[in-house]
Amino acid sequence: MPLDADLIERLRRVLASAEQILPRAVPPIDWNRWPAANWRRHSLTGYLEPMQRVDDINLDDLLGIEEQKRLVEENTRQFLAGFPANNILLWGSRGTGKSSLIRALLNRYAPQGLRIVQVDKDDLPCLPDLFSCIEQLPFRFLVFCDDLSFDEGEKGYKVLKSALDGSVYAAPENTLIYVTSNRRHLLPEYGNDNLGSYMKGGEIHHGETVEEKISLSDRFGLWVAFSPFSQEQYLQVVRQCAANLAAQHAVPLPWGEEAEQAAIAWSHEKSKRCGRTALQFAKRWVGRHLLTTGSGTSG
Repeated sequence: MPLDADLIERLRRVLASAEQILPRAVPPIDWNRWPAANWRRHSLTGYLEPMQRVDDINLDDLLGIEEQKRLVEENTRQFLAGFPANNILLWGSRGTGKSSLIRALLNRYAPQGLRIVQVDKDDLPCLPDLFSCIEQLPFRFLVFCDDLSFDEGEKGYKVLKSALDGSVYAAPENTLIYVTSNRRHLLPEYGNDNLGSYMKGGEIHHGETVEEKISLSDRFGLWVAFSPFSQEQYLQVVRQCAANLAAQHAVPLPWGEEAEQAAIAWSHEKSKRCGRTALQFAKRWVGRHLLTTGSGTSG
């Protein structure tokens, strides 16, 4: 018996509505081909999408953070070997190489089975779904959340706290959580956090509020701090970045007082001495030199 046109149209509307709610059908990731993926949230759940391009940065390219590299790389090697290892909070000044260090680790250790899943802060409530997608796979995963900070009361805070604590939403054995943040304690801190109860609006147990603010960061086994460079460190990194860029174009690059003063002025304009600022100046200095002299090779 043929369906009438009105019923067919209603069924179409129902299917169209359902498609907006359900995640799109995606094939499983070939982790032998793709070493990194993004978690894409969709309605009630989400799915893993391969990261088509990963920066080709190497650990040796990261200058001025030798101790930070050592700590994070050592922990990651323990993890890859199946030994005890910690979740890591990389915190500190912007532009100092926190995120670049994670990408460089992947480039070095992907052949040993390291894989990365990047998840946005807003998608942290989906961590249990993400874990179920990777827990049976024969790889070692870093679940990576970049530039993380919370406002009070956000749902993802408690889910992440539980995952780090090994309780309700515990991460599987083949997974660690690496997070970068400008804040050591991940939650905003205010000057009146340490005031007495009278000045805190009569709150009797105000100390518990302070403890709650630092309890999440306490659950990371390793805190790795990144600080702005001294001027000497900054200039050393600038020189190395400029030399590397010049070598890529097979040209000699003169370096002297003029270049150093220009690099210092650049850092003042940026209000930051860090690896990012050093690389940005090196690109400007080397690129302008190549353009002016008309020398070197492209690419």
